[in-house]
Amino acid sequence: MNRLALKMLFGDRAKYVMLISGITFATLLMASSAALFTGLMMWTTSLLHNVRAPVWVADPKAALVNDNKPLRDTDVNRVRSVDGVAWAVPLYQGISQARLLNGAFQLITIVGIDASTLIGAPTRIIAGRPEDLRLPNSIIIDDEGIKHLSAKYEHRVGIGDVVEINDHEARIVCICKTLRSLTGGPYVFTTYERAIRDYVPPQRKLLSFVLAAPQPGISVAEINQRIHRETGLAAYSEDEFMWSTIWWYVIYTHIPVNVGTIVIIGFLVGIVISGQTFYSFVIENTRALGALKAMGTSNGRMAGMLAVQSLTVGIIGFGLGMGMVTINGVIADKTGELPFLLTWHIPVAVLVAVLSICVVAADRGVQRMSKIDCASVFR
Repeated sequence: MNRLALKMLFGDRAKYVMLISGITFATLLMASSAALFTGLMMWTTSLLHNVRAPVWVADPKAALVNDNKPLRDTDVNRVRSVDGVAWAVPLYQGISQARLLNGAFQLITIVGIDASTLIGAPTRIIAGRPEDLRLPNSIIIDDEGIKHLSAKYEHRVGIGDVVEINDHEARIVCICKTLRSLTGGPYVFTTYERAIRDYVPPQRKLLSFVLAAPQPGISVAEINQRIHRETGLAAYSEDEFMWSTIWWYVIYTHIPVNVGTIVIIGFLVGIVISGQTFYSFVIENTRALGALKAMGTSNGRMAGMLAVQSLTVGIIGFGLGMGMVTINGVIADKTGELPFLLTWHIPVAVLVAVLSICVVAADRGVQRMSKIDCASVFR
């Protein structure tokens, strides 16, 4: 009977294509919007991925990594004095503009790291050496910055080229690869002292965070409690700070609402197209289904046939839709222009949604099929 159900499904090409298209479009819409949301959330925490440290010490009112509430310079020594802290170094993060010699400007994110240890320096190096950051007027820039600056210059910008930041010379000594920031501007790394002295406007307090690590044998959670208890500052692990940032954007911005609306639209589109198509499919096959009833096929068995048809369409449509989403993800990863992150949770959640669509669509058909009169075959 299942084989007969599939023959009926594949035999009606128009309905079959309509069902596949509806499921594929719903899968593409739901998975793409969810992947864009996760990618966007990753961009909000890009500093944590580009500057690695076990412990992040911040102002107690700083709920997210992009919320710069400056600390006092003496807070670095206060953190170092906490029992169990192996090391503690300053970190600056801020937004500025780089000016090319031809007068073009580019928005950048400046990161100032400790000059002696280079803790927080990028690890994915494309060209040059991070150690050259200790040279005068030197910076490390990511590949996105090279791309944007080259588009505004007469030649491809590379190691040895000079830009101006806050009217001070900045020479590129290294090129790295980073996760893009939410502002879209490239990351520029320099030493902490050079950043606060030359590359940013003077302020009373410029220390953004204190990076630290516990001594061997002491957990990150324990050292965070000690830092908070003895200094009054907030101390987070990387994961804690990442999730604190993500939840802030989820609660206080409209990003989840907008993305959720697209997901719901995709789900409803799948239900409407599939449900209506299955309903009309049953109507057009009333005589055949009535004949099966007249030969003794039970309603339960015929409902199973519709379930096989629905699940077949759902799996094929899901596969096609996720294939398109994967191709989009590969393209987005190469270009780096879209916040696209396809985690394993997304295909699982979308598959559950597609199966739900199949259940609703099959139910529409079952309701219509249960009303078929066997006598209709002989009329």
